[in-house]
Amino acid sequence: MKSLSKTLLLSAALVTSSGVANATSPPVQPPPPPQTLELEVEINLNLSMTGQEKIDALISSLGAIKNRVTDAGTMTVGAVGYAALGGVVVDDAFNDGLITQGEFDSYLEAHDLVINHDYETATNATELFTQEYQGAMNNLDEAIDLLADAAGEVLTATGIMESAAAADTSPEQTALQGMMGTDEYSIDQAEVDAYNQAVAQVENYAQQAGAFMAAANNTELTASIDSYATVNNFAVGNYTTITYTQAIDEFVINWNDDGFGSGWQGYLTSEFKDASDIYGAGEYVAEYGTMPN
Repeated sequence: MKSLSKTLLLSAALVTSSGVANATSPPVQPPPPPQTLELEVEINLNLSMTGQEKIDALISSLGAIKNRVTDAGTMTVGAVGYAALGGVVVDDAFNDGLITQGEFDSYLEAHDLVINHDYETATNATELFTQEYQGAMNNLDEAIDLLADAAGEVLTATGIMESAAAADTSPEQTALQGMMGTDEYSIDQAEVDAYNQAVAQVENYAQQAGAFMAAANNTELTASIDSYATVNNFAVGNYTTITYTQAIDEFVINWNDDGFGSGWQGYLTSEFKDASDIYGAGEYVAEYGTMPN
């Protein structure tokens, strides 16, 4: 009975103490409303933009800066002219000639995007063929230099033709023999071989360059290659070799991840140019300075 009374008294004391405490405590504030988290999504332009888009951005940013400089130059001419006549240029008249911080920042961003882009690894078939075209054109330039040197050697020797045609007297014929005895006015086997090899190289590299350019512009072909690479999970730019055989109009491409060469045939037959075509084009360029339409 005493234990029960103590328990009841203790309970009453706790209730009373609790009530007093609640009466004197400051009111409980409701919890703050949940904060809305604003997630700032940073777009990685280096990954989202193609190489050409980055170059376009660079051109655009440079164009804006160039316009500022051009405007400043034009206004400078006008301001100097007015100064000589007593014209007073108002404050901030040259503001349109100032490069803004935003324009400079856009340039820096585009500059970094282009500098850091991997242009050596093609991301699609068009880029692949364009890169191969540029390489073939570099080889073609070297082959043309070799041909010019080899042709010069042969043409120098053929220059004796005029002397031979005019040699109708004994002294002239004797002089002709003397000229023919020199290296300058004679053609040897090595010179013929060098010339023929240079001609063959020009034909080969011109053929390759033309094929790669035609392929880059052939949307049906590039779409087929891009689709093949996507389906087989290849990176188009990770190819090891690419060859073109004109006789059968076929491209063969080997990829690192592919165990065999993949071929595309019959896409360029409408672009073939025979000896008559290229000779006619050469004559047209010599006369008019440009390729025929």
